[in-house]
Amino acid sequence: MKIALVDSGLGLLAAAAAVRRARPDADLVLSSDPDGMPWGPRTTEDITARALACARAAAALSPDALIVACNTASVHALPVLRAELEPAVPVVGTVPAVKPAAAAGGSVAVWATPATTGSPYQRRLIAEYGNGTEITEVPCHGLADAVERADESLIDAAVAAAARLTPAGVRAVVLGCTHYELVADRIRTAVGPPGAFGPEPALYGSAAAVAAQALRRIGAEPAPAAPATGSLAVLLSGRPAALTAPAHRYAEGRLLAAADGTADGSGRTPAEVAE
Repeated sequence: MKIALVDSGLGLLAAAAAVRRARPDADLVLSSDPDGMPWGPRTTEDITARALACARAAAALSPDALIVACNTASVHALPVLRAELEPAVPVVGTVPAVKPAAAAGGSVAVWATPATTGSPYQRRLIAEYGNGTEITEVPCHGLADAVERADESLIDAAVAAAARLTPAGVRAVVLGCTHYELVADRIRTAVGPPGAFGPEPALYGSAAAVAAQALRRIGAEPAPAAPATGSLAVLLSGRPAALTAPAHRYAEGRLLAAADGTADGSGRTPAEVAE
């Protein structure tokens, strides 16, 4: 089987790694748009056009399903992508995990990009699935860009700034941008450090859920013990490439690179790197 994923940048790594863990034998296509990112500040028409270009590039490699591993693209472009690709290629969107976080009870913080925070889309999501829970919307200025660049100091600064806007004692944090899942441990530590008020908050991402949904849409079951035979194809604004160096700074990127036989983002094999 072959699963394609689309995002503006490295946010697709979390969902791709979730697919890899569930089905090590699945071939993956990662189609991102470094030429056009970030997508958040763009118009709906522009976001749709860029997401569609990434999806078309991935569809040319004949995937069985396509995951839109981006909250922004799912909000603005999902209907267009489905109209073009389905039913031949099932398209799975990404929605912030407000519903399961609120259902568990207790106060919730939704970390999202400034463009998404307070948007009609997010407000509707909270109104529909908030379950009467106290929910705080937290704008994370610069966090997605810092994660994309794998800039350690900027990531720490952006996480710390968002943590200061998060009420003490929240029971759960919803990661409303797929990039944030790559630094989930840092977010958990910043929001609930040792000795802080109350228990450590639970984090709710979307990667595992969209991976599971993609498998369901093609009638496949998780098989984490399957042979690790899945290949990896990377498309950067439609151009065949290797995983970028920043991708290798994250555990998810290293997992994908290991399965693909590369170690450092150079496109070289481990033996070549050793040489």
